[in-house]
Amino acid sequence: MSRTGNQLARLESEEVARGVRLLLARPLLTAVYDHDGFDLIRRRREPIVKWFDYYCGWRVHVEPRAGYARLFKTTQRPDRTRPQFDRRRYMLLCLVCAELLAAPSTTLDALATRTKQAAAADDLPPFDPSRRSDRSAFADVLTFLQEQGAVEGDELQIRADPTLITRLLAAPASPSTVDTIEDLTRESRYENAHRSLWQRHSVMRRLVDDPVVYRDELTASQLAFLTSPSGRKIVQTGVGLAGCTLEERAEGFLVVDADAIATDTRFPDDDSNAKVAALLLLDRLARGPARFEDLVEEARELLTRFRNWAKAYQSDGGAGRLAADGLALLEAFGLARTENGTVRRLPAAARYAVEELHD
Repeated sequence: MSRTGNQLARLESEEVARGVRLLLARPLLTAVYDHDGFDLIRRRREPIVKWFDYYCGWRVHVEPRAGYARLFKTTQRPDRTRPQFDRRRYMLLCLVCAELLAAPSTTLDALATRTKQAAAADDLPPFDPSRRSDRSAFADVLTFLQEQGAVEGDELQIRADPTLITRLLAAPASPSTVDTIEDLTRESRYENAHRSLWQRHSVMRRLVDDPVVYRDELTASQLAFLTSPSGRKIVQTGVGLAGCTLEERAEGFLVVDADAIATDTRFPDDDSNAKVAALLLLDRLARGPARFEDLVEEARELLTRFRNWAKAYQSDGGAGRLAADGLALLEAFGLARTENGTVRRLPAAARYAVEELHD
């Protein structure tokens, strides 16, 4: 191959790797949100689609004219540690989306009124726009839809994109046709497939979607695949094609993206009080297991020492909320685990250390 051919091949592999990681970080990526990223995915659509299909069993749909790419990430192991919303906001999201599909062009007041009526008609917990908590939840839902490119406009006129709204749901089955969460996430393609197909897809899904994968969290079949010469080669090749590296430790595995393109949220990071608190709580757990009450006391000491920090938590019950939010982050990142009321630091936490703060 000529030097020019080598350069073109290297450029293609680099762009495919970047496109894969962009979709891992943002499964619904629009040209409005990231024009250059979408253009790259559009141009390298075929190898990107093939990568996700072969390694993860996930479908990618690219619509050049509509200006969006959608990675349909499905799993039979829903992760409850990283929800987008609480139950209340999820309910409102469903109601708002249903109303916007029926009337894509509307006003903010009209949408709130119809959402209130829909909640009452379906015998759901009432939604009252006059209540501050409900207005806040409603605003969070609209902000999410705007960030996804599914809604634009202001309080005078809201315009929804029905196509993008329907693309928000990634479940293999329609929720209206099933009775349980297991039915919602069941993928029929694996029912009669060779076991190696499910092993490959389930292992790669865990590796690219979870911050860390511990050996004791894998099934015997998954661990056998990942530690076999053929399975290891498949995984390392797939991870490499995505522009990442696979780190293996005695306790588990970690996929590292040195460019942080595939990262939807970072830790450690000082962009929130909860993340700062999580890092400090992690330092406490390095000294040994703790009860949640111990972490609350640790948070209370922090709030007392730094009166001008974390003002949202400088109130009654603030220490408990700060400890809970920090612990939730540690569990989401695979750095701590709560069992029988005791919180323990997990091996991946050895990557992090914290220095003593000074007043």
